[in-house]
Amino acid sequence: MKLTFLGTSAGMPTTERNVSALALAMDDAKQWYLVDCGESTQHQLLRCRYTLNNLKAIFITHIHGDHMYGLPGLITSASMQGRKAPLLICAPDGVQQFVEAALKYADVTNLPFNIEFIASDQPDFFYEDGQVSVTAHELSHRVPSFAYRFVEKTRSTQLNIDRLNTLGVPRSELWGLLQKGQSVMLEDGRRIQPEDVLQPPPANRIAIISGDNDKPELLEDALKGCHILVHEATLTEAALQKAGPVWMHSSAQRVAETAERAGVPNLILTHFSGRYQRSPNAGANSINAIKEEAERFYTGSLGLAQDLSEWSVTRNGQLIAEKS
Repeated sequence: MKLTFLGTSAGMPTTERNVSALALAMDDAKQWYLVDCGESTQHQLLRCRYTLNNLKAIFITHIHGDHMYGLPGLITSASMQGRKAPLLICAPDGVQQFVEAALKYADVTNLPFNIEFIASDQPDFFYEDGQVSVTAHELSHRVPSFAYRFVEKTRSTQLNIDRLNTLGVPRSELWGLLQKGQSVMLEDGRRIQPEDVLQPPPANRIAIISGDNDKPELLEDALKGCHILVHEATLTEAALQKAGPVWMHSSAQRVAETAERAGVPNLILTHFSGRYQRSPNAGANSINAIKEEAERFYTGSLGLAQDLSEWSVTRNGQLIAEKS
């Protein structure tokens, strides 16, 4: 499971960070998923391996501009790049209206593909394809905001040789068909199903990617069995207390405490206020203040997202920074 951060800034871009967007893929698969689409997301994509033709679906966490203003440009660029397949956008109320209005008034009326919308703020929301299944979980913010829980769908392609020999399946093209998930007929009339001779599939990896949220504890039930949580940590706790509750964001401490209670083995923080800089002379406004606060309350593998950083969750649940 691979996560590429296309934008990690809260509210507006900085010289170091673009606004929110994240690409999710299953290892090296060409097809990928986009969570949020702040302005200039399409420009960030030019700097990584993902193409708009291979974009499977978009998931928008909430209607604030730093999470969705990039949609009209991305859609138009997909058209100019020759996309033909329908594009699915899963999003709460308001996003469809915004996209349709932007395209209408920009005179974008001849897209070569259909845009399909699914309301992710409905209780029965569920997305599924051959790679993942996705559910939405309500958060606490100034507008309806959601986290998406991605569950990998794995299948076994490893044959159980002892079982094949026990059932008398000759070593032939029949093995290849079974490995591809097809049933076969033996000469004696017995039909062998793939599940009869395949090893158990590997465990599904699970990721939760959260929108803006001032109550990370709302995710504790959804975090059960989760391998990684990606959550906003806009401020430190001290800065959040000073700012007050009006913006309804989380601190690094609050997210770290929730992840620790839920037993989540891996945590990546993102969506940082523009006040936090990478400069070693930034003092209390250093991005390291976010990391140091989280480390006091969380004992798992911790990462701070940077624009275009890439992280992988391995089959054994280990978090690896491939590009940071």
